[in-house]
Amino acid sequence: MIADSSDEMGDTVVLVTETEFHRAPDVFKSAAVKCLAVPGDEATLARAVEKHGTQYVIVGSVKYSGAIYDALSQGGVIARFGVGHDGIDKEKATAAGVLCTNTPGVLDESVAELAMLLILAAARRLPALDAEMRAGTWNLGPSGIELRGKTLTVIGGGRIGQATARIASAGFGMRTIGFRRTSRADAPGFDSMAADFASAVGDADFVSLHINAEPANHQFLNRMRLSLMPARAWLINTARGSVVDENALYDALAEKRLAGAALDVFDREPYVPADPSRDLRTLPNVVLAPHVGSHTREANRGMAERALQNIMRAQAGDFAAMDLLNPTVIAGRER
Repeated sequence: MIADSSDEMGDTVVLVTETEFHRAPDVFKSAAVKCLAVPGDEATLARAVEKHGTQYVIVGSVKYSGAIYDALSQGGVIARFGVGHDGIDKEKATAAGVLCTNTPGVLDESVAELAMLLILAAARRLPALDAEMRAGTWNLGPSGIELRGKTLTVIGGGRIGQATARIASAGFGMRTIGFRRTSRADAPGFDSMAADFASAVGDADFVSLHINAEPANHQFLNRMRLSLMPARAWLINTARGSVVDENALYDALAEKRLAGAALDVFDREPYVPADPSRDLRTLPNVVLAPHVGSHTREANRGMAERALQNIMRAQAGDFAAMDLLNPTVIAGRER
């Protein structure tokens, strides 16, 4: 069902997928444009575009592969509510003359804080203790560990990775190592940077993933790279599920070649195991969350405002100020 934000708003209609609309309803209901909440599946979204004659949609992480690019006219905008944009086919969008944007910078702290929460939960065995208390058991069990002096390796040295390293270092006294395929000197928040994966993770107590889902990163953390991590290490993933070989991770955890994993993202969401016999939910050394890294009031508001801002800038022809993912589409169109 399509929900109308207000009949008194401007003539411009922006379609917002339902999940994203309900993450920041106050922003969308008070916008200077008319925002409508619509189902996020591609067929329904494309039909809604045609029905309302709009050029503008705000979407989440659902993959869009065909109909939406045919439905939007040249100059339209697909505004991603978030940073990761692997669900948008930039080549098809560019061919159709559709601009694609995301919302960088507004969710860095939110995701970094969740990464640290997962690290803390792993260090102090919080899920196991909570489960035992709920079952009526008062049992200290194995001791947890302090974070001070422990080593955190951050895979990816972008803004979220840097924020995670800063919190870990300044807040908890952890040693922080960053990994990039091409090491750079400008890496605030890290004690050191490495371009060699083995040396980056060789002494890690925690390895936190902060890389995007581009094809080159598909199953980046594979069986071989998992084998390079110390058996005491925990894997933290708040990036994208596709960057991990989930079957290989299951085997490493089940065979105790890795201490544990704390995961907020999965290759298929809602989570479905890649192999039914390797269900990560069955392992006691796994902490799970349903992709909530950016799901805070502050980040939701920031993403909604930034997505709308990108659309308004497109309307005004101010393409240079947009967070464009496919800048070649505007060649010769700047004012």
